[in-house]
Amino acid sequence: MTEQEQGIIATAREILRRQIRCHPVLSSWQAVVDYIALTVRGEEERFHVLYLDRRNRLISDECLAVGTVDHVQVYPREVVKRALLLNASALLVAHNHPAGDPTPSEADITMTKKLQQACATLDLTLHDHIIVGAGRELSLRAEGVMG
Repeated sequence: MTEQEQGIIATAREILRRQIRCHPVLSSWQAVVDYIALTVRGEEERFHVLYLDRRNRLISDECLAVGTVDHVQVYPREVVKRALLLNASALLVAHNHPAGDPTPSEADITMTKKLQQACATLDLTLHDHIIVGAGRELSLRAEGVMG
């Protein structure tokens, strides 16, 4: 990318970040998907968590792990620990598939179910796990992976 293109992307990220901070994240699904697609996309797998308050406003967007071209190690205990430290009530998780296909792997599904169980135990809401591909995003909730 050129410097100008990088600047445009940085500006777009900041605009979306401000928009999400001012309004409930889940009031506009498209805003969430746009924000996640811009934030999470990259050459290696990146795992992000959007920590939300009771009104689904963004408390913090954190990249908890960066992996390789086809794997990122995520520990549900670390995701939940950070949620408790931030006094979050809910969270949205996302990661990318640099190869472009957002189809979840068995590891993605297993980790999501473990994270969902950990959240339920501590009365946290896990709204969704979104996988970002090349020009397409996939919701594990919409796919029926999350109960």
